[in-house]
Amino acid sequence: MFIVVFRNRKRADIDRAAYEAQAEAMEATARAQPGFLAFKSFSADDGEVVAISEWESEAHARAWGRMAEHREAQADGRARWYAEYSIAMADVARIHSFTAKG
Repeated sequence: MFIVVFRNRKRADIDRAAYEAQAEAMEATARAQPGFLAFKSFSADDGEVVAISEWESEAHARAWGRMAEHREAQADGRARWYAEYSIAMADVARIHSFTAKG
């Protein structure tokens, strides 16, 4: 598995409805891509948002990053939505999990 961690802070003056519409469209498009496994987004009290996407491989994640629609959204992110962001990517070497029974 390959993960992409996108940390960001939005600009204060953004059009929230337009941002949410684009974000929902991008999530739907990502979910339809080969190799897509999962997506979650979390917001912190200080305004930071962390979005984690999981892919079968780095090649699948990079193919998503190169899609024309995603490139347009990335440009909008820099021009319109984000005050700052960072992206971390990594191959997952091991996964441990637990689920309580009962």
